[in-house]
Amino acid sequence: MNLKLWFLETRPAFLLLSVVLAFLGTCIAWYDGAFHLGHAILAFIGLLLCHVSVNVLNDYYDFKSGIDLKTKRTPFSGGSGFLPATALKPRQVFWFGMICFFLAVPIGIYFVLVKGWMLLPLLAVGAICILLYTPLITKWGWPEWSPGIGLGTLPVLGAYFVQTGTYTLPAVIASIPSGFLVHNLLLLNEFPDAEADKTANRKTLPITMGPTGAGIVYTALTIGVYVWTIGAVIAGLMPPFTLIALLTLPFSVKGIQGALNSQNIGKLQAGMANNVLTVLLAQLLLGIGYLLAGFFQ
Repeated sequence: MNLKLWFLETRPAFLLLSVVLAFLGTCIAWYDGAFHLGHAILAFIGLLLCHVSVNVLNDYYDFKSGIDLKTKRTPFSGGSGFLPATALKPRQVFWFGMICFFLAVPIGIYFVLVKGWMLLPLLAVGAICILLYTPLITKWGWPEWSPGIGLGTLPVLGAYFVQTGTYTLPAVIASIPSGFLVHNLLLLNEFPDAEADKTANRKTLPITMGPTGAGIVYTALTIGVYVWTIGAVIAGLMPPFTLIALLTLPFSVKGIQGALNSQNIGKLQAGMANNVLTVLLAQLLLGIGYLLAGFFQ
């Protein structure tokens, strides 16, 4: 077995998202006076397994639908490329994704038992987003909400809950920018795949709204990240130190330029690269903002 090949199949560069999500949720909990290192690590492992699962299953379904044979791969879209190259077998990839999902289940059960049943709805919605995203949700119209919620807002809230055993309004407010960011991470990466996605009856925003409409949605939500954060700070629901996330604005502007000029592949790919930086750095800086606020409160 080529372990390096299987490792690359997980698309490890994208897994950095799980790191910053777990970090942010844990930092918010620490700011609120709750921290358990073992639970933080275990929650991160569970989130990482779920993220690997959705990446791998997406690769499998894209290959089975024929999309992977029609897309032009970029560093940010088009799948791993291993199935079209016959480096891995579809059945193996499918079960790899499912095994990662099933390995995460006992972790979720453990936290429900020790922290409370209120975690269960969050886990159920997350499971739906993992298992149904590619085969079903992408065909329903505006599917980007699924990763936005399932791999954005909910992981932050989940990391918070396993520390505190509860949800609070400030924690919910703080998790919303992650939903916007991850929604847009998927959205911009869908632009190069629009023509191929049409052949599998997918209804992503670049297809249903066209590149111009999808670019406007991307722009609005990107601006929304900063407006939401500033508004929450003014309302006293997020600490002022979280405003350091505004340092990512130069990257966001380039992401917006890529989304609004998607016909220019050079600008689009530059936008996609800066979009990734925005998603990762904004959440990292938000977490650091909570740490700083905790130190100086």
